[in-house]
Amino acid sequence: MRGKLFRLARLALVALLIFYAGACLLVFTFQRSLLFLPVVRSPAEVDQMARDAGMERWTNAAGGFIGMKRLATNQPAVGRVLMFYGNASSAVRCSVYADVIQQVAPLDFYVLEYPGYEDRSGAPSRASLLAAATNAVQSLGTNGPVYLVGESLGTGVAAFVAGEFPGKIAGVVLLSPYQRLADVAQYQYPWLPARWLMLDDFQSGNYLKNYRGRVAVMIDGADQVVPAKFGRRLFENYAGPKKLWEYPNCHHVELGESPETFWRAVIAFWRTNTPVQE
Repeated sequence: MRGKLFRLARLALVALLIFYAGACLLVFTFQRSLLFLPVVRSPAEVDQMARDAGMERWTNAAGGFIGMKRLATNQPAVGRVLMFYGNASSAVRCSVYADVIQQVAPLDFYVLEYPGYEDRSGAPSRASLLAAATNAVQSLGTNGPVYLVGESLGTGVAAFVAGEFPGKIAGVVLLSPYQRLADVAQYQYPWLPARWLMLDDFQSGNYLKNYRGRVAVMIDGADQVVPAKFGRRLFENYAGPKKLWEYPNCHHVELGESPETFWRAVIAFWRTNTPVQE
């Protein structure tokens, strides 16, 4: 009897291990469909949305579509903002950021469209997003300072750009960021070895080691998508001038004050020469 029970327990353990391995393989195979949630529309739909938002297509030197832009009403602009949005968003939907930022300061506003999102060709991956971001920075030209805005997933892309072009980037703001995206994946899937399965890990903390400019960080205490501890870790480990905005009762990428008040403070922080530590 005892031997039979032992065999049954062993069979159950083997079955459980097979099930677990299968679950790991399934997540590994389809992880990009879990990480990247592109919105896809026709060119006509994108163009109509851009017109409604007061934006226009942004192209690179080869004439390829790389995002959206809206120039400041008052020219010459005092600088340019380049934004990298969060998951399930798109370039044209970032017009709400352009609205408030350009209300505060005459800044030209550019947003990268990720490969595979809206009507941009390609497929999203860490490599394709970072390559697209590199091309976007190179397409901005040299007239005036460049400031980066990263939102959620896009904070990793913004951190990469800052580290890759430290002499060109005058300031950064990271909204609901992370030290390493694999840590967030592990938090969301605690029953899986997510850190080891992840193909597209954005290591923001490592990227920012090459940057010494001004970095603003915004975190939300009630954020269950990218919990505040990950953004706080990134902030604490950054060695350059920095400033933290924390809203204890707010959720993912949510401001605890008026957008105009927040962006006025961020832009003032970017443009001051006084060293800041907070």
